[in-house]
Amino acid sequence: MLVHAHPDDEVTGTGATIARYAAEGVPICLVTCTRGERGEVVAEDLAYLRTAGPEALAKYREGELATALAELGISKHVWLGGAGRWWDSGMIGTPDNDDPKSFYRADPADTLRAMVEVLRTERPTVVVTYDENGGYGHPDHIQAHRVTMAAIGPAADPGYAPELGEPWQVSKVYWAVIPREAVLRMAEEAGFEIADDMPGVPDDVITTRIDGQDKLAVKLAALRVYRSQVNLDEGFFAAFVHRPEFGIEHFQLVVGERGGSGATPQGWEDDLFAEPVAGAHT
Repeated sequence: MLVHAHPDDEVTGTGATIARYAAEGVPICLVTCTRGERGEVVAEDLAYLRTAGPEALAKYREGELATALAELGISKHVWLGGAGRWWDSGMIGTPDNDDPKSFYRADPADTLRAMVEVLRTERPTVVVTYDENGGYGHPDHIQAHRVTMAAIGPAADPGYAPELGEPWQVSKVYWAVIPREAVLRMAEEAGFEIADDMPGVPDDVITTRIDGQDKLAVKLAALRVYRSQVNLDEGFFAAFVHRPEFGIEHFQLVVGERGGSGATPQGWEDDLFAEPVAGAHT
């Protein structure tokens, strides 16, 4: 089960991993926390969505998501709390952060119940979400992290809200992360000024590397669906996504026991479902 903040996040951060496991027949559930009501529309032929209002954009992005999931091979999708329960909070520091409808301002008791219900219903072995910084600091990514991590314990507790279903203990929780070394290398190659607050984590916190380069075409096909949000034909992002490493995704195991090392120079896992090694705990 993957928990993402907005439509398109599931592809950008974990699309190759999703495509790999979908092809292997692993049951996958995507949980999306908002419909992306405050997204910035990039395609000029969709410019009308910039002024049509948040609900119109949300409906459009619902359609994009459905098409992208078909490309990835996912059949199970859940809107946290129901479609439109919480709205996109906008980029950090914008007035949308303070909208009472925003996901960032959601009542923790409400989001806890919603996530516990999903966990108990779907009963996943592995859960994937963002790290504490939400990858790059977006309020909704940070909130998705908080909500997911807050629900892992209560979902397994028989004393918490038994009306939400039978308790369920998740075996492993991963945070999707980006190696800082790779971010700095790409920024340097692109001529960007290196800043202290650039995203990414050091290699020593990474535990898992999924090589999905053979699924890069699937990932790109799913990402291309999100025409309202991304341009894959020009600009820095377009140049980056066509590189082979866009099909390689990294994770940090934070709950559960680490599996055996895979075929990586760093000794990282190469499978989210890798069996634990005796004496190796996280």
